Amino acid sequence: MKYRRLGNSGVKLSEIGLGGWLTFGHVSNEKTGRELIDKAFECGINFYDTSNVYAAGACEKMWGRLLGSYSRPSYVLATKVYFPMGDGPNDRGLSRKHIMEQCDASLRRLDTEYIDLYQCHRYDDETPLEETLRAMDDLVHQGKILYWGFSCWPADKIQKTFNICGERLYPPVSSQPHYNMLMRDLEVEVLPVCRQHGVGQVVFSPLEQGLLTGKYQPGRPLPATSRAADERQNQWIKELAANEKVLEHIARLQSVASEVGCSIAQLALAWILHKEDVTSCITGATRTAQIEENCGASGIEISQDQLARIDEIILPASFSNDFH
Repeated sequence: MKYRRLGNSGVKLSEIGLGGWLTFGHVSNEKTGRELIDKAFECGINFYDTSNVYAAGACEKMWGRLLGSYSRPSYVLATKVYFPMGDGPNDRGLSRKHIMEQCDASLRRLDTEYIDLYQCHRYDDETPLEETLRAMDDLVHQGKILYWGFSCWPADKIQKTFNICGERLYPPVSSQPHYNMLMRDLEVEVLPVCRQHGVGQVVFSPLEQGLLTGKYQPGRPLPATSRAADERQNQWIKELAANEKVLEHIARLQSVASEVGCSIAQLALAWILHKEDVTSCITGATRTAQIEENCGASGIEISQDQLARIDEIILPASFSNDFH
């Protein structure tokens, strides 16, 4: 496993991280969760990403139990705040009240004294930006969080954030975008402004919910053990997995993967890691074999010719229209 600095900060993350979005607290029981966490540490993963809203707090609670058997300095723990955690008018968003209350709640669920990376899960149009930034700055000063970041914020709000922070407030060090071979909107506006301010990217859905593993084949039924076939976790992937035109393009990536000497999934992760702005790919897993395969992408080299061929397969306008 290779490690990279998170933007301009001094902390280093494994190139492959482990996330708990649709797995921990949902489909992974305690025994399976223990196996997954142990395998992740064995493979060199030190970056673990969750959110208060994942499984309504159950993911954080499970991770609090599972990570507790490892030395706290040995891993970087990230969680998030924004989405509703109750029915009240203040049980959501990025107000000072909600941030402070949810940070304390996450600390209790995670059974830890501090959060390494606390992230604003989305942008909040109903809260003054300076209120949010001062709350995050205060949490840093209180020692409850070490760094903070954001997820899926628009470029203009990112620039405004740095204008406000200046040299007075702790600025964000990370961006968590939806980014992969198929989803490249990030490259137009967000990446340039993040690069200007030294913000590292910790990307989610790098395999587009398993679509970029090659397990969904055109003209074939859904694999019985796949996410798309599981009613508990297929709300984001079922339609895409049934799109024959998209699957045909992805299948064509096999020729490049074979030349590189890896699987399609490893090729997709290695492609992202060839972007210098990216610090880590947050991957999900329900089996230890998936963790081993994903971690195998760290350090894979792809030539410029191979990168160009990937673009030829993925970027045609007709394919983009089919996918979106």
